Amino acid sequence: MKVPVEITVNGTRHRSEVEPRLLLVHYLRDVLDLTGTHVGCETGLCGACTILLDGEAVKSCMMLAVQANVRAVETVEGLSVEGELDAVQRGFWEEHGLQCGFCTPGMLLSAHDLLRRSPQPTEEEIQRAIHGNLCRCTGYQTIVKAIQNAGDKMRAGKPSAASSSPSTRGRR
Repeated sequence: MKVPVEITVNGTRHRSEVEPRLLLVHYLRDVLDLTGTHVGCETGLCGACTILLDGEAVKSCMMLAVQANVRAVETVEGLSVEGELDAVQRGFWEEHGLQCGFCTPGMLLSAHDLLRRSPQPTEEEIQRAIHGNLCRCTGYQTIVKAIQNAGDKMRAGKPSAASSSPSTRGRR
């Protein structure tokens, strides 16, 4: 038996019929074909599946799609505006905050959540914010620098897409 859901993803409302046990990560990847949200451990430990749900970072492998009904989801695909990298993406690019890229979508969205709550985070706050996101390549130092860089950009008035309202981002 399928149940109806209506989820706004990256500013676009989607109506679907889903199995009640379908994980949100699989809804995003398999139903909406938004494959930027990665499937890692499926136990909530690695953070590769991190998305923003109503502006807060959550692990989409730990949620059912029906739990996101009538809520707003932001994925890594929703960060850039008209092909331009947002402040957090630019920070990661400039500071080489990625290598293989598997953890990057989750790191980017965790960084957005942190910078929304704390525009000028300390290194300790950044480390706490990304604690649930595993990276096997970078050693985290460049990720911390990337998030500091993004915070500097955002405070200088270069807004991120995730901090804009969906109606002003010019999305689909």
